[in-house]
Amino acid sequence: MRSRFAAFAVGNAGYLLDSWHPTTRPQVLDLDDTLDWYRLDVHSAGGGTPFERTGEVMFTAHYRVDGERAKLREHSRFERVDGEWKYLDAL
Repeated sequence: MRSRFAAFAVGNAGYLLDSWHPTTRPQVLDLDDTLDWYRLDVHSAGGGTPFERTGEVMFTAHYRVDGERAKLREHSRFERVDGEWKYLDAL
């Protein structure tokens, strides 16, 4: 989760697509460069141990747009694919 937030913060669309689950990954990802992602608060995480195939994370991502603060709160699901965690979707 933190690596995906960092990728949003620096505009690394390639990493975001690579870390997206193949069944839900978009063909193209156009990032909005007017958003300034500056803080991530992880509220809870479940699953995701080395012996599990799925995990969930609840978080709030803080950003600025046109000088105004805003936030995105999400409950995300991840699934291990070929040994790597991939973002599946938001609940």
